[in-house]
Amino acid sequence: MENGHEPASKQDVELLRSDVELLRSDVRSEFKQVRSEMEQLRSEVHHGYDDLKETMRDVQTEILRAFYGYTQTADAKLKEGEQSDMALRQRLTAVESRILEVEKRLNMPPAA
Repeated sequence: MENGHEPASKQDVELLRSDVELLRSDVRSEFKQVRSEMEQLRSEVHHGYDDLKETMRDVQTEILRAFYGYTQTADAKLKEGEQSDMALRQRLTAVESRILEVEKRLNMPPAA
């Protein structure tokens, strides 16, 4: 079989079979290694994904805390404005009552 013109002997066929088995074994070994590396890569990507999710949750929490602080300040200002408005209305009511009493004493008709 060396020169390609002679028929193959049993020894040549056995040699070819052993080479094919060796090649199959090498291919299986390489396939297992590739599969192992793919699993490792998948694990690393999944770990990175989990880290990203955790980071996003942390950012979300920080944003919510910032808004909460802002709303507390805005709420305090709003309450202050409402209290100021209520005090002003009370004072205006008191002034209107006094004017009405003065008008009654002077017997003046109320202004329309």
